[in-house]
Amino acid sequence: MKSFTFRPSSGILFTAAAALLLLGLGCDGDDNGGNGGTGPEPNQVNMQNNLFIPDTITVAQGTEITWNNNDSWEHTVTSGFPGGNTGYFDSGIVGAGGTFNFTFDSVGTFPYYCEIHPVVMRGTVIVE
Repeated sequence: MKSFTFRPSSGILFTAAAALLLLGLGCDGDDNGGNGGTGPEPNQVNMQNNLFIPDTITVAQGTEITWNNNDSWEHTVTSGFPGGNTGYFDSGIVGAGGTFNFTFDSVGTFPYYCEIHPVVMRGTVIVE
């Protein structure tokens, strides 16, 4: 009995690799906010899938940050840690599709969380 070994040419391998690459470009399987893989706009944080995306953002003093609730449920943006609200900023309830804006006038590191989902939704703003 004869055995057969398939050895594809480099042209076939290149075509297959290119097809897989093109298929992958259309997917949005990342955690960058679901807008084609580019993530939120500068100085914006998305609340999506019970996460802050990005979870850490660095801005210049005097910058306004906008949090966008891209989920179908409510969130908050509350300064501090769960059980330790610092009172520096607090969005209150941000409904689905809503936004919260805050201008950071002080230099420092500002942790924050969602009071509704404190175990998983935490973030940090670093102001330089």
